[in-house]
Amino acid sequence: MRPLKVVVTGSECTGKTTLARSLAARFEAPYVPEFCRGYQDALGRPLDSRDVEPIARGQVAEADAAENRAPRLLILDTDLVSTVVYARHYYGTCPAWVEEAARDRRADLYLLCAPDLPWKADGQRDRGDRRDEMHRLFAGALADLGAEVRLVVGTGPGRESFAIAAVTGALAGRSPDSLPAG
Repeated sequence: MRPLKVVVTGSECTGKTTLARSLAARFEAPYVPEFCRGYQDALGRPLDSRDVEPIARGQVAEADAAENRAPRLLILDTDLVSTVVYARHYYGTCPAWVEEAARDRRADLYLLCAPDLPWKADGQRDRGDRRDEMHRLFAGALADLGAEVRLVVGTGPGRESFAIAAVTGALAGRSPDSLPAG
């Protein structure tokens, strides 16, 4: 039986990493960090279209490795949907195999973080003034995939409580007979 896969996603600076780490700790589940962030830190230059495929391959490899050690739940801080959204946004296109893999690897639940937290520059974030636009792009991409999505809004404990309830509900609704193959 494969674990329930929950992806925390959305535009930049919406609390994804904090929320994903908190959920992983709360549910004692493996956590997969955003591959792109570490990749860009190590790169030493701005990202460009040549980086889309290595980022996608790295995200897939880390998710697969974590899935192998996740008995019932896996928490991901973004997935290939982010790669698709940002590749289209920055470069106007995304490699077909990455788009296909995003469809094939669609998670069981996406927690789409609203851009309602303060934006903070950190050297990688560059779209503080376009977070609403990016949010709409994420929502559209998830809708196109037919993904199960819960919008996460608010701040502090309320934001986290909503996410915990969404994951708890997804776990409760998952009986061994209803698990998808994979």
